[in-house]
Amino acid sequence: MGEVELSCLAYVKMYLHASQFPRCSVNGVLLSSSPAGGAALSITDCVPLLHTHLSLTPITQVALTQVDVWCSQTQQRIVGYYQANACVSDSSPTPCALKIADKISEQCPNAVLLMIDGEKMFPDYRGPPIIMYERKDSRWALKDKHTIMLQQWEETCSVAHQLFRSGDQKLLVDFDSHLDDITKDWTNQKLNAKVMELVSPANGVV
Repeated sequence: MGEVELSCLAYVKMYLHASQFPRCSVNGVLLSSSPAGGAALSITDCVPLLHTHLSLTPITQVALTQVDVWCSQTQQRIVGYYQANACVSDSSPTPCALKIADKISEQCPNAVLLMIDGEKMFPDYRGPPIIMYERKDSRWALKDKHTIMLQQWEETCSVAHQLFRSGDQKLLVDFDSHLDDITKDWTNQKLNAKVMELVSPANGVV
């Protein structure tokens, strides 16, 4: 598979999801607003799903179904899966992560599996705290880091830490939180707008 482009918006929301629930495993799906078949896979957004009972299949299935319907209404598609494990020293894909990623890859052959490395989620760490896998020969293999493009990484990192310092991770709503209070918006339009306010249009960061 070719290059993968990860947007500021997608990364910031994954970062805030993991930061909001530091003692829990969290997961979500990666979205693209670009049509299938391009030379590069462009991840433009994500939907945070769960922070409790990640392996609880019925809830996961309900969440994925609703996200799929919403994507069809907004001209987006699910192109991957992300997860951060509760144990910060463990960034290996769990059976749950592999199972959901497998399901996504059935509909999107070039889907990716992204694990967040909790030990590297600090302001003074210079590189992105992510480990990405791609589907090769019926298994998930580490993707060459040179094919992973993060748009304007330094600015993206700055936006993520600025929102964290101001407590804006509390604005993020995952599907778990939505099930507890259905008035909460799991599409996170309010947070999306706040991220975009901090993004520099001149640098083309989205």
